[in-house]
Amino acid sequence: MNTLVLKNVFKRYESRKKLFKNIKENPFAVNDFSLECREGEFVGILGPSGCGKSTTLRMVAGLEDITDGDILIGDTRINDLHPKDREIGLAFEDYALYPPLTVYDNIAFNLRAKKVDEKTIKSEIGKIAPMLKVDDLLLHKPAGLSGGQKQRVNIARAIVRKPKLLLLDEPLSHLDGKMRQVLRTEIKRLHKEIACTTIIVTHDQLEAMSLSDRIAIMLDGRLQQFGTPKEIYDDPANEFVAGFIGEPPMNLVKVGIQKNGNVYLFSFPGSDLTIPVPGRYYPLVSDGIKVRLGIRPTDIRIDDKDSPGSFTRITVSESLGEEHRLHFRIGEEYLTMITSDKIRYTAGDVVKLNILSEKTHLFDLETGDKIRTDK
Repeated sequence: MNTLVLKNVFKRYESRKKLFKNIKENPFAVNDFSLECREGEFVGILGPSGCGKSTTLRMVAGLEDITDGDILIGDTRINDLHPKDREIGLAFEDYALYPPLTVYDNIAFNLRAKKVDEKTIKSEIGKIAPMLKVDDLLLHKPAGLSGGQKQRVNIARAIVRKPKLLLLDEPLSHLDGKMRQVLRTEIKRLHKEIACTTIIVTHDQLEAMSLSDRIAIMLDGRLQQFGTPKEIYDDPANEFVAGFIGEPPMNLVKVGIQKNGNVYLFSFPGSDLTIPVPGRYYPLVSDGIKVRLGIRPTDIRIDDKDSPGSFTRITVSESLGEEHRLHFRIGEEYLTMITSDKIRYTAGDVVKLNILSEKTHLFDLETGDKIRTDK
């Protein structure tokens, strides 16, 4: 079984002791991280720079020691195994190809180090090279390749070993936008062909959402949420996840709750805009409390002027072809919406907003956790 399990994994860099008064002040780079990846699954580890995602990957690969916890591939605990004995393929964001060697020799390097015979090497490269679309580059040297071609060679070198686990450490970060899009598609296709359990580390949420079967989101060394792209987008566990996933991200605004007769309303400080509180929140709210309201830009509409709602002035308008992004100032807060209306809106236009209150999310102002109605 080529499953990957991390159980309560910790990583602290003892070399950082000098920066802190005592060991208790030295934070964990990875803090009580647990994760279970199914056989053949494509898992993304997503988070901002410095959150511990690459450190986690390096511990799985054996390039970093574990402070505490266990890592298992199948039923084998690999904490103390040498990297070469873990049967892992690893492709870094830096291509790290050998300049004097041809593409063929770069791909063959690890197999030759394992004393694999040349006939088998030729056969394996003959299978892998067409999959990565580098079969016409085998006699070239790295200096003559584009960034996308180098990364294909880098990945080919990782998977030619037939690893139990393929680790990709921000493999697309050095590429331009168009090439990133092309390679995303190719990596997804490749994963289905080789059926290898794959982990990709990235800070690009679009990359993680498009490639991964499930995504683990990290912040400050801790796992924030682990689920499918749809689960994370539709039901973020906390304010950080809500604001990190989505392009543009979810609107997160501080609002008050006010009672008007038998109904509750969200009120925006400094504005007369109010929207109804969905009935599912009634057992959890009371008059006068404040919460963080989450609204996806796609869940705001522009209604005709005769509909109920509030008139609001557009502060910024961005035209992106078929999609338009409109920005509004609502009292002390700002809102962004996405529309595909054929009407061309410009800054200064006054429109009537309809915020789909049933699609809203609530977060606790102190903890940042989602306020749930299903408990």
